[in-house]
Formats: sequence, C-alpha cells, structure tokens
Amino acid sequence: MTNYSPTELAAHLKTGLLSFPVTHFHPDLSFNEAGYREHLSWLSQYDVAGLFAAGGTGEGFSLTPDEIGAVVRAAVGEVNGRVPVIAPATGGTASAIAGARAAEAAGADGVLLLPPYLTEAGQRGLAEHISAVCRSTSLGVTVYSRANAILTDVTVAEVADRNPNLVCLKDGVGNIEMMTRTYARVGDRLTYIGGLPTAETFALPLLQLGYSTYSSAIFNFVPEFALGFYADVLAQDRAAVYQKLNEVVLPYLDLRDRVKGYAVSIVKAGVTAIRPDAGPVRPPLQDLTPDERTELATLIGKLQ
Repeated sequence: MTNYSPTELAAHLKTGLLSFPVTHFHPDLSFNEAGYREHLSWLSQYDVAGLFAAGGTGEGFSLTPDEIGAVVRAAVGEVNGRVPVIAPATGGTASAIAGARAAEAAGADGVLLLPPYLTEAGQRGLAEHISAVCRSTSLGVTVYSRANAILTDVTVAEVADRNPNLVCLKDGVGNIEMMTRTYARVGDRLTYIGGLPTAETFALPLLQLGYSTYSSAIFNFVPEFALGFYADVLAQDRAAVYQKLNEVVLPYLDLRDRVKGYAVSIVKAGVTAIRPDAGPVRPPLQDLTPDERTELATLIGKLQ
C-alpha cells in the first residue's frame, strides 16, 4: 500500500532529482532481478525524490506485462519505502488501465502514463484516455506528453480539472511556447517534470517555466555528478552549469546521438562501466560498440 496520497506524491516529487534506473538483463535477455536489486540498493542511498521503475530508460517498452510486474515488485521491495516508486502504464486504454491497476497491486506509489502505442490521436481522444486511466486507480498519475500523445495547454487544463489524482505533467517535447501556455493556464495545480532525453541539457532554462525537477538517466552511473548538476541548476549558477555541460554532458551527447536508441543504450553501458554488468539492451535497441564503450569509460573516468 502506498505511503503517499496523490497530492503528497506530487509535492514530494518536486523536491528533488528523479531517478529512472535501467533494467538489468542476463545475457539471454531475461530479467536479472538480483542485479537490478543491487543497483537500486546503491542508487537509493542517494538523495532523490522518486524512482521510476520500468520507464523508458528501464526499457519498459520491451518488457511483457508480467515482467513489468516483476520489475516493479522488485523495486518496491528493495527500496522499502526509502524512495517513492512510480510504475508504468502504457499501450491502449485497456492495457494502460491494466498497468495502472497492476502498479497499485504491486505496491507502487504512483503511475507514469506513457503515450499509447503507435496510433495517432486527437486531443479529445487523449483526454478520454488519460481520464479513463486516472479513474482506474487511486494512485497519483503522471502523464507523459511526447511522441504521439503531445498535449496542448487546453487539454492539460481539462484533464487536470477532471481528474484530481492527475498530479504531474512530464514533458518530452520541449516546445517553449506550449510549456509557457500550459503553466500560465494550469499553474501550480500540477508538478512539472522535464522529460527530454538527457534532461540536464535543458534543465536550467526549463526551471524558469516551472519545471523544478527532471528525469536524470545519467544518475544511473554518476549519481554524485547528477546531484551536483541539479544543485547548480536550482542555484541558477550558470557558470557551474555550463562548465559541467561543456566538460561532460555535451561530449556525452555527441556519443549518444550517433545511433537512434543510444539514449537508452549509453546509460546501460555507463552502468556496466562502473558497476556489476547491467547486461545487454533488448532489440530493437543495440548496444554500444567496444570502441564506444571505451570512449564512454574515458569520459566517466574524468569524474572519478
């Protein structure tokens, strides 16, 4: 049973950095629960505001519903209340409802509602989809605006008004005008989460738009650096932020951008470079080449 009401969850998530851990696999691509639990035990020693299990960085899109349940239960059991655990709901409306209910049954503290699979949809349909999932659970829901489910300010205001347990908006688009319109219309009714790939790149300017936190993938393997960067953002220390961008984040992006899907693969490679092996990524993603792994390890080495 969750320790957080939807309102309490929203208030808590905005107080710190958010962790999106990788999901560990064996060489045969089956879930490595022991490795995953060890990684979460390590991460949960650090001061983060939320742990999103089986999210995008955790390759939730490649997991079966049963595997997602196993990952979420492992996360809930391992962190044991030290950090709120957010579980995914994805697919069409019926699948997303099943995911939200499974998350609640597994003891998660909230739900991340990911875009529906494949199909495009209008704003009215997206509003009905979000509302149906919110009605299916008592947990606080974070809706992820990106890909084929990009929400306008009007739609965000409507679903926030209709669904008291819709408490967070995660943005994966970066449309400054729409983000400004959304905050102007909805204000502090929601907690706003930066969700662009390698969110550190955008963290400082988005702070001015009400986005007090973001999803940090690099927290998986350089947690001290990620937390230090976040502190610099909150302090609006532009010199420190841009120094870290130039020395670490931008070279990391150069490597990440070489192949589509590397936004996930590079994180798993980063974990393996400094921790017990996180295993391969599942197709259709592909792992970094040996030379790229060496390049990444050299970059990480500068921080140690």
